[in-house]
Amino acid sequence: MTENSGTRNNGDHTPGTDGEFAGKTVLITGGTSGMGLATARRLLASGAEVVITGRSEERLRRAETALGAGDRVLAVRADSAAPADLARLADRVGERHGRLDGVFANAGVGVFELPAEVTEKSFDHTVDVNFKGVFFTVQHALPLLEAAGGGSVVLNASWTLHRGLPNAPVYAATKAAVHNLARTLGSDFAGRGIRVNSVSPGYIVTEMFEEVITEQSERDAVLAQVPLGRLGEAGDIAETVAFLLSARSSYITGQDFVVDGGVVAVAGGW
Repeated sequence: MTENSGTRNNGDHTPGTDGEFAGKTVLITGGTSGMGLATARRLLASGAEVVITGRSEERLRRAETALGAGDRVLAVRADSAAPADLARLADRVGERHGRLDGVFANAGVGVFELPAEVTEKSFDHTVDVNFKGVFFTVQHALPLLEAAGGGSVVLNASWTLHRGLPNAPVYAATKAAVHNLARTLGSDFAGRGIRVNSVSPGYIVTEMFEEVITEQSERDAVLAQVPLGRLGEAGDIAETVAFLLSARSSYITGQDFVVDGGVVAVAGGW
């Protein structure tokens, strides 16, 4: 099995070149790298105005340069674990755009520890970023979504919410909570024309992945679990998020979209 096995066919259509998001404004938390940055790039290519957040001014400036979209990108320093930062973020977006048509609550941390290794500090940090941060991101974005007359929210969960893993008890629990938010908020917001779904990435090669999977043997072991025979790319998630933010998914809410090459649902390695 190699990472190059498996083919993708997009036909004659080049994703993100059709102006689908022209006139739309989308907020992406954790937008300075990985899936957040890839989603920002995808939406900008389809005409969107994008707001990205990150905790580091330096990384935000680097992301702005990499996106190369000028004033169509608003980069705001905000810590998703701090509701006060998220309130200020909403104020900035309101001043600049007056509305939001979509939100990708993407900011998160990956902490992999056995139950006996979990400390109160690591527990609190994981919950604060992955769960509390997602909830308050949506709460503060809600008036801006209502100002747009409705919209779409995508929460970044994880394939781990569908499996019991020995070394990710708190991480997986926060991601299960995130998907439950998609269902409960989807129910609450439906009458306001706001859809809420979650996306559950599998093994996606990002900076966070590289920090956790440091040895080639570990990478090979991970790859062996993927029936489609390749590790995921940030662009795979960006395409799914773009679909869920778009009118093409207008009859979908409260759902979880697993993008994992078949790890959860398909038997591999035959």
